Amino acid sequence: MKLMVRNTFLILFSAIALYACSKEKTKSPETATVQQPQPQPQPATSGKYVKGSHVPSETVCMVNNAYMGKKQIEVPHNGKMYYGCCEMCVKRIPSDKTAREAIDPYTGKTVDKADAYIVMISDEGEVAYFENEENYKKFITQNS
Repeated sequence: MKLMVRNTFLILFSAIALYACSKEKTKSPETATVQQPQPQPQPATSGKYVKGSHVPSETVCMVNNAYMGKKQIEVPHNGKMYYGCCEMCVKRIPSDKTAREAIDPYTGKTVDKADAYIVMISDEGEVAYFENEENYKKFITQNS
């Protein structure tokens, strides 16, 4: 009889322990950490630059292809200087060729963003990379 009571108790205890372990534990309000959404970098379109303006390289996030309105984080790579707006961009530039290259809209050639003539092409701060100023002027003439 003792053996049967002991085995029943062990089975019950094991079942309760398994049930408790399988349930998700909820944190009390004091210890719960709320994940705040990470703000997305927003292009700054205020200032002297408007759609069609040549913008300085250091004010452009070369990963997001956006004029940001202020100097960005310098990312040296292979003797050239690239710019990013956050730590994710800083990590991506050296490891991702697409963050360092763009297509010249006039010629269709690949250009290095560090050497490009950068122009703001939208009111939201989007930029395009041209091989040089001459290509940009030809592009404007052709598309007017």
